[in-house]
Amino acid sequence: MGSDTIMKHRIARWMEDHRGLIVVLVVLPLSNIFSAVMQLRHWIFHRFISAPENHDERVIAIQKQVMRWNKWPKVKRKLMCTARPNWQSLSTTFFAKELCHRITIPLYDILELKPSHMTIRVEPMVSVGQATAFLVPRGYTLAVCLEVAEATLGGLAMGVGMTTYSHKVGLYQETIVAYEMVLADGMLVRVTRDNEYSDLYYTLPWSHGTLGFLVALELQIIKIKPHVKLEYIPVKGQKQYCDMIRDLSGALDKHRATPDYLEATVFSKEEAVIMVGKFVDVPYNEQYKINHVTRWYKPWFYKHVEKFLKKGRGYEYIPLEDYLLRHNRSIFWVVETMIPFGNNLLFRYLLGWLLPPKIAFLKFTTTPGVRAMTFTKQVFQDIVLPMTHLEDQIDKCAELLDVYPILVYPCRLYDHGPHRGQLRPPRKDQKVPGTNYGMFNDLGVYGVPKLVREKKRFDAVHVMRELERFTADMGGYPFLYADTFMTRKEFEEMFDLTAYEQVRHKYNAERAFPHLYDKIKPEIDVVKVGKQYMDPL
Repeated sequence: MGSDTIMKHRIARWMEDHRGLIVVLVVLPLSNIFSAVMQLRHWIFHRFISAPENHDERVIAIQKQVMRWNKWPKVKRKLMCTARPNWQSLSTTFFAKELCHRITIPLYDILELKPSHMTIRVEPMVSVGQATAFLVPRGYTLAVCLEVAEATLGGLAMGVGMTTYSHKVGLYQETIVAYEMVLADGMLVRVTRDNEYSDLYYTLPWSHGTLGFLVALELQIIKIKPHVKLEYIPVKGQKQYCDMIRDLSGALDKHRATPDYLEATVFSKEEAVIMVGKFVDVPYNEQYKINHVTRWYKPWFYKHVEKFLKKGRGYEYIPLEDYLLRHNRSIFWVVETMIPFGNNLLFRYLLGWLLPPKIAFLKFTTTPGVRAMTFTKQVFQDIVLPMTHLEDQIDKCAELLDVYPILVYPCRLYDHGPHRGQLRPPRKDQKVPGTNYGMFNDLGVYGVPKLVREKKRFDAVHVMRELERFTADMGGYPFLYADTFMTRKEFEEMFDLTAYEQVRHKYNAERAFPHLYDKIKPEIDVVKVGKQYMDPL
């Protein structure tokens, strides 16, 4: 190992040992300045430029950009992508947009609320936070509402999303009534599950912008009450908590009445807290049980949940908007890896208002060196796996990573027939008896593996490839926002790309947009870099 490499390792190790101080003194202040600038930019845009009534004009301008591209000589045409900077997405990767022809998509407006249809029509750059602030005061929320306010509704549509309502409705894609797309030839089409573009409807989810440009979405909403009564159920014993969440989700019986919201946080192989949420009006004599969990001085939500392991079963009332964004302040439990003392009472009261560090800022300031180092020291993975094997999932994570907490969200995975999208139909043994869906779950694994915490040898490449093999064997799928270690052949064996390739050919996307694998694969050589950063000094 050369002297330059040794020095880089030592600097990296110093930064690891003092990351909390660096984040508090440098990252958080700059992140908030960055956020203020971005908010001012958005305010100027919405105040002076943007207007829902001008949506059609903005779409026509996008069509013209694509049509101009079509008129160029074929030898001069680069593949197209959006001009949105990489740092504005939640993906951990940095797609090489500079190699593409970038199309500007300035679409940030909520267009129309349709209470009679129980839908909302939005432009793709509308964020979860923006939609939540608009809908909740009107008595609605998105059927699938991600917990991270920065996520965009269009990004989730082209990727994937699920939440604690997904045991009722499935993945985010199941709640999309219509997509409005500009195709490779510049044509604007409305895509639904039962019109002439139904083949496109089923392949747009998990396509990551490789089939066309999304210009509007119509999404399912649900009627709400102002508060969620959230019951915390601590459970000891792996089989006990796995059986309980399977039962509560309806995975064992399609007739079982299920709660409005359902999730589990696993704190060790043998301990978990299951949370059951129900829309309610708070009784007058229980107003004191209302908990605004997102206020800056409150304990991070998962730390609040952990207390019930000792306190025992309990419940409280959480304002719905607080509940929907309950994990935003600590980005689930990722912030703890940056600020180990961030949940300290004194820190929360003095500096808690600075949280969370803005994901866009963290990406904006990520250098190639930092990018190469961090993926070997931390794990950020969401994986869709069958709940029939929940125990195996927990065991495999303990074996490979030993990272806690682990997030578990039950979710329906529907059988739409063979070759109707990138996900294969659930196998017969995975289906809920008498239904056309299997009960799967999101396994959210975020944090620093135990070997890294102990400053021991950690082979990130081997571990992640083992986790991918396990996922494939279980009939599951990793969310593609995170780094993948699969070869193209392995990727095409895990995902069903039959319909995707047919649609790319039918709508001329193969000559206009990058292939899905090329769009989501890491921009760095993960195997080479993983080996370089494996040995502790």
